[in-house]
Amino acid sequence: MVRETIRHPLGPVFDSRSRVLILGTMPSPASRAGAFYYLHPQNRFWPVLAALFGEEPPADNGARRAFALRHRIALWDVLARCSIEGAGDASIREPEGNDIAGLLKKAPIRAVFATGQTAGRLYHRLCEPAAGIPAIVLPSPSAANCAMRPETLVERYRVILPYLTGP
Repeated sequence: MVRETIRHPLGPVFDSRSRVLILGTMPSPASRAGAFYYLHPQNRFWPVLAALFGEEPPADNGARRAFALRHRIALWDVLARCSIEGAGDASIREPEGNDIAGLLKKAPIRAVFATGQTAGRLYHRLCEPAAGIPAIVLPSPSAANCAMRPETLVERYRVILPYLTGP
């Protein structure tokens, strides 16, 4: 696979009602091509969230954005730039963090979640000192984490629910 330097092409998804920020590492080639988060066909992020709320997975980017915002979920990634091979988190080199602290000044985020160990480690090192909120690490919804059953992923993602309620 070819190593390339990627500058994050997607802006954060959030609004004044967002309570939870879910962070990946960097958009996959499929997500970059489709211009939205978690678009690799085998990624289970959208089916897991849909199951969590008893809904059908959103079918297009507009529906995905509306779904996230309706449920008070903000989306972004830890990295603003990195060198990477394909979508493999293990291949990330020269990481530069996104301005998570700046986003937290614009939205009433109560909790930050990272989708996978690498996103959690990079957030802790690059973003948490300025953001001031530790990330809770969720299992990766990636197909690379296929050993975890979908039902188990849904159960593990339930930890976000208490942060979504209230004013």
